[in-house]
Amino acid sequence: MWMEPVFALLHLVMTIIIFSKCNGTDCTLLGESVCPQISKDGDVIIGGIFSFHSSWEITDLSYLVKPPPLKSIQFSQSLMFAIEEINNNSSLLPGVSLGYKIYDACTSKAVGVQVAMALVNGNENSVSNKPCTKPAQVQAIIGESFSSVSMAVAMNIGPFSIPLISHGATCECLSDKKKYPSFLRTIPSDYHQSRALAEMVRHFGWTWVGAIRRDDDYGNSGMAAFTQAAQQWDICLEYSLPFFKTYSQEKVLRIIEQIKSSTSRVIVGFVDPSDIEILLDVFLEHNITGYQWVGTEAWILNPLLATLDKHNILQGAIGLAVPKAKVTGLKDFILDLNQVKSAGSAIFTKYWETIFHCKYKAKNDSEDSPSCTGEEELSEMNNIFSDMSLMPYFNNVYKGVYAIAHTLHDLLGCKETCSTKKQPDPLTVKQLRMVRFKTKEGEEIYFDKNGDPAARYEVINWQTSKERQHEFVTVGLYDSTFPVNSRLTLNLSSIVWAQNTNKVPISVCSESCPTGTRKAVQKGKPVCCFDCIPCAEGEISNITDSIKCEQCYQDYWSNTHRNECIKKEIEYLSYEETMGILLTAVSIVGAFMTLIILIIFFKYKNTPIVKAHNSELSFLLLFSLTLCFLCSLTFIGQPSEWSCMLRHTAFGINFVLCISCVLGKTIVVLMAFRATLPGSNVMKWFGPPQQRLSVLAFTLIQVLICVLWLIISPPFPFKNQKLYKDKIILECHLGSSIGFWAVLGYIGLLASLCFLLAFLARKLPDNFNEAKFITFSMLIFCAVWITFIPSYVSSPGKFTVAVEIFAILASSFGLLFCIFLPKCYIIILKPEKNTKKQLIGKIQNK
Repeated sequence: MWMEPVFALLHLVMTIIIFSKCNGTDCTLLGESVCPQISKDGDVIIGGIFSFHSSWEITDLSYLVKPPPLKSIQFSQSLMFAIEEINNNSSLLPGVSLGYKIYDACTSKAVGVQVAMALVNGNENSVSNKPCTKPAQVQAIIGESFSSVSMAVAMNIGPFSIPLISHGATCECLSDKKKYPSFLRTIPSDYHQSRALAEMVRHFGWTWVGAIRRDDDYGNSGMAAFTQAAQQWDICLEYSLPFFKTYSQEKVLRIIEQIKSSTSRVIVGFVDPSDIEILLDVFLEHNITGYQWVGTEAWILNPLLATLDKHNILQGAIGLAVPKAKVTGLKDFILDLNQVKSAGSAIFTKYWETIFHCKYKAKNDSEDSPSCTGEEELSEMNNIFSDMSLMPYFNNVYKGVYAIAHTLHDLLGCKETCSTKKQPDPLTVKQLRMVRFKTKEGEEIYFDKNGDPAARYEVINWQTSKERQHEFVTVGLYDSTFPVNSRLTLNLSSIVWAQNTNKVPISVCSESCPTGTRKAVQKGKPVCCFDCIPCAEGEISNITDSIKCEQCYQDYWSNTHRNECIKKEIEYLSYEETMGILLTAVSIVGAFMTLIILIIFFKYKNTPIVKAHNSELSFLLLFSLTLCFLCSLTFIGQPSEWSCMLRHTAFGINFVLCISCVLGKTIVVLMAFRATLPGSNVMKWFGPPQQRLSVLAFTLIQVLICVLWLIISPPFPFKNQKLYKDKIILECHLGSSIGFWAVLGYIGLLASLCFLLAFLARKLPDNFNEAKFITFSMLIFCAVWITFIPSYVSSPGKFTVAVEIFAILASSFGLLFCIFLPKCYIIILKPEKNTKKQLIGKIQNK
């Protein structure tokens, strides 16, 4: 509030410097620096600020200023129409007449503030003696079209609490109620427009765009909001170039060079139609064509701009526009300038001369230009004045006036009539923000806490008709009141893009990363510039432009394309695969051969060769070899708890049983030789009972080792995922490695002892001495298992099991063939040698 004295002092200075008097009113103002262009008396006055003239334009010889923009008088006519309609409405403000004072802001901040002060000043100082029954000030002001002028006006009248309702100022900054407390508008804020533009750009897949912004509050604030929204959608701006119509040629050339050197093919234009008009000529001169333009509501629906774009530089432009509107009776009112003629004859004369290219002649005027008669028909003129494409903005003015009227209606407590004996209290922004009503067309009007309306836009596409005329085609809608994901709706099939194509332009810094890859930002560049890095093994990305690769779950692995996690291949030595089938067949053949030899030995158990080589241990050895062949089958198939415990313990116990039998045989051979010496009775210490006991003792030691192993830390099925990344190896974990190597070490100890004893007895003089065959079998056995250890440790996956099975089968066949095949050969093929006489004779010869 400390600014109020400052503004009061400013107004006093203006009063002292300028004194003028405007006729035609009951209460004439002292110090009114300017007169309204259009005015009408009434019980309650509504102010209007529009830019009838452009102060920056160069004057010519015919007029003091260049003919004003025609849309400004149409805005004024919209205000006038709304007030006339309200005055004739018996249900809204009955008994109260509304008047208006419409001033010219000349698109200037300074002039805008000046005329706003003229409106705020009111009727306190009157030069007449008539009592003033009118309000001390205007109740509210409609205007201005430009954000910069509206900001200046709103800041200056804010301390006086005079509401300013704009129909065209879209700058997001005006929603700041601390800075602009009395500002409202009937057009959506650029806050929503910027986000709608960003969402539309993202929808078309444009992540790398350029931007040109008007170098003022409107352009800079709007582009800042767009940039912020674009970052949320991962859209990058390659450049954001400021432009203003007063820029030097050097600055403009720098803008041109920046656009030429860019790689983006989309330009977002947060500019004014006058800026585009200048840029069209510059772009044509430097052959900058074929770009896809994205426009704001400020220029995307401008028919004059479309007419000036003769070289189709803006062909295919797409942007947002205030939705089309219909106000019954407004078009006819605009085309009838009689109301303007009676309310502002001076401005009427200027516009009539501009529209019909004639001149009202004075006595000393030349005859060069045609004379205006005042009878010309606007409806017959095919010019911009009769174009109603700006009807949405006229409707915004119309809605602003009605918002004031409805608020006054509530403030005065109007029912059948309104009280006019006392002046209405000045309107406040709070009261205006609370108003909610429907227009005669059914549109619901209300303001949010910032004084902004709900944001609704049409998506407009510039197309060229067969007659090569520009057409504005509605291709979509945006409504901020809808949920986030459904605010934007588009009809892509009806859009025509730049260069008159039906294919959506591509504007990206880097092509999208396909599935199976992730984005890696290029050093020193925006996030939209990236490289596509393939996902590592075991990781996937199943969406395009993924920023990271997801790790597959434990039992899954990435496929070849790295876009799907597939279940890991489970590997184990199965009965279905070739290796498993072969090993199974060999195991069964070995067991079958052992059983055949067992049958042969049983059939010929009473023959000398069977008796001479300890038939009891031979049968036990053949039985244990059969079990050894069969126990290799437990290593094949999917590991389970029982198979893991069985395979290693059965293998260890069976092999100890085999080696114990062989060791017993070896000892028997040695003892039998000593028994043939005179006076030797050693055989009584190593007879059949002792042989059985030794085999049992040796085997029980292995059984004890296995039992301790199973109790302390038994083998268990295990999923090995470290050996192969894309496979799961099902194997039996040893549990306690000490237990496994103890079992294996004990077998090795017995085999080494057996080999040593057999080696010592290999040359004993016995016709049926099998020590040399035992030596060969133990040599094979030890060689196999010595080779097994490094092979077992280094073999991967199921080959570890295959190596162990191979060692079991090889050593079993070694024992079977070396010990029993020579005997079977004599029994089957050389029966004449299988006699006691042959045995005794051989001994005697030796």
